[in-house]
Amino acid sequence: MEQQLYSLSKLFTERLYRIPDYQRGYAWTEKHLKDFWDDLVQLEEDKKHYLGVLTLEPVPKVISETWRDDYWIISSKGYSPFYVIDGQQRLTTAIILIQTIIESVAEGTSLNYDTTDVIRKRFICDSKDGGISRSYMFGYEIDNPSYNCLKTNIFMQASGSSETPQETIYTHNLEFAKSFFKKKLEALSLDKKESIYRKLNKNLLFNTYNISTDIDVFVAFETMNNRGKLLSYLELLKNRLIYLSTKFEEEDCEKDKLRTSINEAWKSMYYYLGKNKEKPLDDDLFLSSHFTIYFDNITASKRSRESFILDIDDIYSINNFVYRRHPRVDYSSYLLERKFTVKSIMSAKTNTDIPTENGEEKETLQLKEVYAYVTSLQSCVELWYKILNPSDSDFSVEERFWINKLIRLSRRDSFFPAVPLIMVFFQKENKQEERIKLLKVIEKISFLNLLAPDYPLFYYHKNYVGSSNMFEMARKLNKGSLSPEKIIKDLEETRHRITNDEDFLNYVIQRFKSSNFYKWHGIKYFFYEYEIFLQKKSRTERQKLSWSEFASSEFASHDHETIEHIYPQNARKYCWTSRFSSYSASQRNILKHSLGNLLPLSKPKNSSFSNKCFTEKISDDDTTVGYRYGSYSENEITQYSDWTAKEILERGLKLLDFMTERWAIPLVSKDQDYRIDILNLDFVEK
Repeated sequence: MEQQLYSLSKLFTERLYRIPDYQRGYAWTEKHLKDFWDDLVQLEEDKKHYLGVLTLEPVPKVISETWRDDYWIISSKGYSPFYVIDGQQRLTTAIILIQTIIESVAEGTSLNYDTTDVIRKRFICDSKDGGISRSYMFGYEIDNPSYNCLKTNIFMQASGSSETPQETIYTHNLEFAKSFFKKKLEALSLDKKESIYRKLNKNLLFNTYNISTDIDVFVAFETMNNRGKLLSYLELLKNRLIYLSTKFEEEDCEKDKLRTSINEAWKSMYYYLGKNKEKPLDDDLFLSSHFTIYFDNITASKRSRESFILDIDDIYSINNFVYRRHPRVDYSSYLLERKFTVKSIMSAKTNTDIPTENGEEKETLQLKEVYAYVTSLQSCVELWYKILNPSDSDFSVEERFWINKLIRLSRRDSFFPAVPLIMVFFQKENKQEERIKLLKVIEKISFLNLLAPDYPLFYYHKNYVGSSNMFEMARKLNKGSLSPEKIIKDLEETRHRITNDEDFLNYVIQRFKSSNFYKWHGIKYFFYEYEIFLQKKSRTERQKLSWSEFASSEFASHDHETIEHIYPQNARKYCWTSRFSSYSASQRNILKHSLGNLLPLSKPKNSSFSNKCFTEKISDDDTTVGYRYGSYSENEITQYSDWTAKEILERGLKLLDFMTERWAIPLVSKDQDYRIDILNLDFVEK
């Protein structure tokens, strides 16, 4: 490798830079941008700052000759084209900042004795004889969505294309970086801006390496990118598959078709996984879930010996922070170390199955297998996005209605366990009524799981939805060994078996006796469904309870709650003590947290309201925050003239009746004592 130290000014002397198609896009976030800016601002004028390694590969002439917009500057002006193998994040950041500086000053302004026009020609773009064509000094290969974003949204140049620009998480990052620097520059004088430009242009030094022709750039890319922000497995996999496309002994047209398919598939994945800017979807969850469904022969045979994918419930049993830093699961080992390797191609060439060290046969790989895999990824990712963002889908109103229930039921808005099964089912089944049947039965079983998440039946029954068996059903459906009709039938049988299991019902009773309804993870989902039920009864379209606010942790502080204790937790006023003095302290505690004493609030109310007497809670003429002005559930409470243990029991039984009808749990058929036992209020009846 050839090694030298270069300032940005020297790097952009008669050179062009392109990010190759196997590279990931711009991945820097606010933290990285802030560090970059702070280093630049704090750098003294007479000091140099080492910015790191920039690894380059000279672009072969046979490729650069095909660059229609750039060949004139290469052939006539002698510019040298390079691929950026490592260091693109820092280089991209520097160019975005230069463009933002140009835009922040008047056209023709001189910065460090260079006019904005000279700066633009050196770092951004130049034109042949002042014509309309543009040759960009830095950019992405044309088929990358970031190419148009950089050209139009960052460099502010005309697109020249009729296609709608694609947005990805990387294009979002590019735009955010420009917005970040724009805000920083707004507060600076012209002298300060000139100082920033001078230090950026002259004082930042890259340690550059030019990769020689005997080094494999794809392998170098994987190795070098481990030093900076870690590549996701989705990014690593793209690089690997493009690399393998060059190794097959096939006609060039076949290899070119595969490479194009890989790029198109990754465009789609980056687009859909990052389409919702507020809640981008997790690469690993999509890739690992698809892997478990697609490679059914591997995942089915290896589950007993090694886990290629963590159970989704296990993933979310730890908080997101731990999960994001947790070593990634072993599905990646199979994809990157066994299946998609040069050795697999060689095994296919020799048609031999040589045992590995652990006695397993080596994988073989053909070009058409890679093509089928990437095609499947591309076909799945759009549906994956729609299921997790039903409001931005073409699903029917009722389909969106039930998918939203599953999202709420999961207690998280980025994934729920049945997504892979629903994805495959929707691919195989176009009939709306069949899709809704699936969603309904999954919702019912998932609610049962909320009632008793650690009940053994959920773990041992073959069709339990929420465990790894969900993937088994999705795999069989994907391969055609299980029909959509059979899946619905099996799930209905599972639901029926659980709801008619006396041990299960007894388990639920004991669980709520040892804990209480207020601590139940399903309490908000249950009350939200009850609110929908009351709204339908009112025959109005007005929604009084917003799920986003009701479920938000922002309102679940010590002073503001969205679940109200009608009989207060701190009941010190005479209006409460006089009504509950006949009960022991432990009984009063049970009453406070009983199902009938809990109430969903349309707006969180502070603790001072919670401790008021019942008549004051119903209506507060001064602030209009009473139950009379709240949710449908709050409105229902205003029908009571008093609030004692009797009303708590009465309302609790009423809510159990709703639970029975809504989720087909046979509780109404039980006698009164049995149902009171579920509420743990037998002492009230006595």
